[in-house]
Amino acid sequence: MEQYQGTGRRKTAVARVYLRPGSGKVTINGREADDYWHREENKIIYRQPLAVAEKDNDFDMVVSVRGGGESGQAEAVRHGIARALVRYDENLIKTMRVNGFLTRDPRMVERKKYGQRGARRKFQFSKR
Repeated sequence: MEQYQGTGRRKTAVARVYLRPGSGKVTINGREADDYWHREENKIIYRQPLAVAEKDNDFDMVVSVRGGGESGQAEAVRHGIARALVRYDENLIKTMRVNGFLTRDPRMVERKKYGQRGARRKFQFSKR
């Protein structure tokens, strides 16, 4: 059986996506996709590459995702699905790139600096 793999990342979330020809069943960390996501927005986000490629019910997906929060995980899964679809069909690369699904979002949490309360926030200044 043919299988296509893609790795997606967003913030600290990492998703491994395995696409197999099938009927559209999606399993994320051993749970049904609709049970895994709480927000409707995330259910839409992770399916975007399939909708654009018009392959909504052509693949069964097994996804393993770790780290980050729910939104970061949804976008990591989207990135992984797009990469796996490009492995399946090289002609989809232009479509995925135009929609921004193959670009790894570089935004990360900035680290806390010493002598400050956070990354940018300073301790309260007292003149006297």
